[in-house]
Amino acid sequence: MHGLLRIPWSELAHWQRALVSLALIVAAVIVGAAANSSLFFFIRRFAARANREFFESFARHCKGPARLIVVTLAIDLVMPSTSIPAPHKETLRHALALLTIGAHSWLLISIMAVIEDVIRSKYPVTAADNYRGRRIYTQLHVFRRAGTTVIIILTVAVMLTTFPWARTIGTSILASAGIAGLAFGLAARPLLENMVAGLQIAITQPFRLEDVVIVEGQWGWIEEITTTYVVVRIWNLQRLVLPISYFTQKAFQNWTRQSSELMGTIHVFADYTIPVQAVRDELQRICSASPLWDGKVCVVQVTHATEHTINMRALVSAKDSGTLWNFRCEVREKLIDFIRQHYPRCLPRTRAVLEGVDALQIPEDSGRAGTGTLQG
Repeated sequence: MHGLLRIPWSELAHWQRALVSLALIVAAVIVGAAANSSLFFFIRRFAARANREFFESFARHCKGPARLIVVTLAIDLVMPSTSIPAPHKETLRHALALLTIGAHSWLLISIMAVIEDVIRSKYPVTAADNYRGRRIYTQLHVFRRAGTTVIIILTVAVMLTTFPWARTIGTSILASAGIAGLAFGLAARPLLENMVAGLQIAITQPFRLEDVVIVEGQWGWIEEITTTYVVVRIWNLQRLVLPISYFTQKAFQNWTRQSSELMGTIHVFADYTIPVQAVRDELQRICSASPLWDGKVCVVQVTHATEHTINMRALVSAKDSGTLWNFRCEVREKLIDFIRQHYPRCLPRTRAVLEGVDALQIPEDSGRAGTGTLQG
């Protein structure tokens, strides 16, 4: 037992140096994390007092990458004071270098998110006429995703250059982007087509987020735009996912291309005997009494006539697509109810001619009780 307690002084000194080195590294991590937390605490306090979107967004997005940068810097500063053996110290420095590269890339991506938040606060998309806000937000959304992809690729390439065995690969990615891009393009042509289409849509703006579109016969809103696909939220809350190249190759309808204000049509079929002016007056009364009408368009026109009925088209307007949908349903219901109550004989009816039947033998009002009128 007494012999086991005899530890050589050199080994004891070695363990003491290791513990001191570990304590220095732990202290550096704690001091760095505390300094970062204190800094962002004051940033949040300043943002709350000044009510500035930039500082609040900066504190929310950049706290994580900033903490990683400060901690790695603190460890690097105490590294010369540690007694870690040279091979292990070199491995630790390499790991710190990789963490520093990744942290700075994370910080760049977070800064793009901050810029997006600040610009979005200047142009809110919740306003009634949010055309400009949706246009700017769509551009930011697409460019941020494209920028994030580029930063990640470059980060991986720079990390590879820190390894001797992979330095050639990393250098080739950075110095031979044209050749690598050509080879990658041959293998992933659909992906590249969608990415290029995404940049094209961000610049030309054929549609924006929350635009009302008709795609593949479905009516809905643009819910999400990525660098490779677009998500359309259909009226029944289902999602239609399409490759973004679809919108550069095929035709689609955009109802809110220039403004959120829309005009909608309501088709009502009636008999030839319907007094159109009475229906026109009733539509005006319905529009004037409805809070959904924007006070701009309220028109009734006979747009078509068949051998059985006429087609009266009511044209109304509203401030946005959701309001217009509800307003069209309201107008349709009230016009039908108006005709049913005041002009029931003018509802659509079918006329027929019976061969060989003497018209004098048929009472004059025999056909008015049903849906058909007999003529001989």
